Amino acid sequence: MKIYNQTQIMGAMDMKVAASRIAEGFIAYSQGRVQVPPVQNFTFEQANGDCCIKSAWVEGSKTFTVKISTGFYDNPANGLASNDGLMLVLSAQTGQPQVLLQDEGWLTCIRTALAGRIAAERLAPSVISGIGIIGTGVQARMQLEQLMPLTDCRRLIVWGRSQAALDDYRQFAQSLGFEVTTTQDCEQVARNANLIVTTTPSRQALLQSAWIQPGTHITAVGADGGGKQELEAELVARADIIVVDSVYQCSQYGEVSHACKQGLVASERLIELGKLLYSQAKGRENDQQITLADLTGVAVQDAQISAYAMQACQEAFPGV
Repeated sequence: MKIYNQTQIMGAMDMKVAASRIAEGFIAYSQGRVQVPPVQNFTFEQANGDCCIKSAWVEGSKTFTVKISTGFYDNPANGLASNDGLMLVLSAQTGQPQVLLQDEGWLTCIRTALAGRIAAERLAPSVISGIGIIGTGVQARMQLEQLMPLTDCRRLIVWGRSQAALDDYRQFAQSLGFEVTTTQDCEQVARNANLIVTTTPSRQALLQSAWIQPGTHITAVGADGGGKQELEAELVARADIIVVDSVYQCSQYGEVSHACKQGLVASERLIELGKLLYSQAKGRENDQQITLADLTGVAVQDAQISAYAMQACQEAFPGV
């Protein structure tokens, strides 16, 4: 079994190819061509942490993947990254482990950011007047980087709880060429952006329906486990178009689940991203519609990104 570290993985991969593989995975998932066992979730309240174990196999693929991803949100105060993890790629023909990707959670983060890019590409308004980011962590940075090829807008407003974290994020975004406003008031983000990405592990709603402008697109990626919530349920219900990575999963947890459990949204309104990509469903039709992408993370993304990472690393490091 070969082992590749984060540096090798990051250096070997092409993000355009990775995005294409992720999109193919969403389509396969919505067409019923993927085996995705139930997700295992752990919550460590005493350490402000969580862990999920996901696995998937795409029909016809020579490999399948088991992924462990952790998020311990007090780690930065101790000089540690908040996210960690690894992916194990195994043969779907013999069951033998093929590659251990010691990515330290990077592959999970980048596949999430690429999913955000894919959703925004199809749902964002034609004219983006301002980008809003809720959160200041790794995902908040990756999502912004992945939006850059989609729009010339460089007007950015960022929300965070810590002024020090906001100051760090400002420097990061300015280095990318953004004009940056930071705030500790979520309403200010909603009033000044029509493309918003939420990236926090919050367990209470941060964005309210009354604040959101007509025509806004929201990509919500933070609520990837039970109890997490960044959007008011009434905001989810207000959306004209609701796209999810998985109807089943988002009905169990994520932003949509809160609205469904309150009877505000029927499952029939939910559009899977794979169907949107395969033109089996309509996306945004005009710039007055509010659109929402609820991305809780589906294991097919891990299968696709890890298979590509394995291929890229084997080509880049043939002697390893």
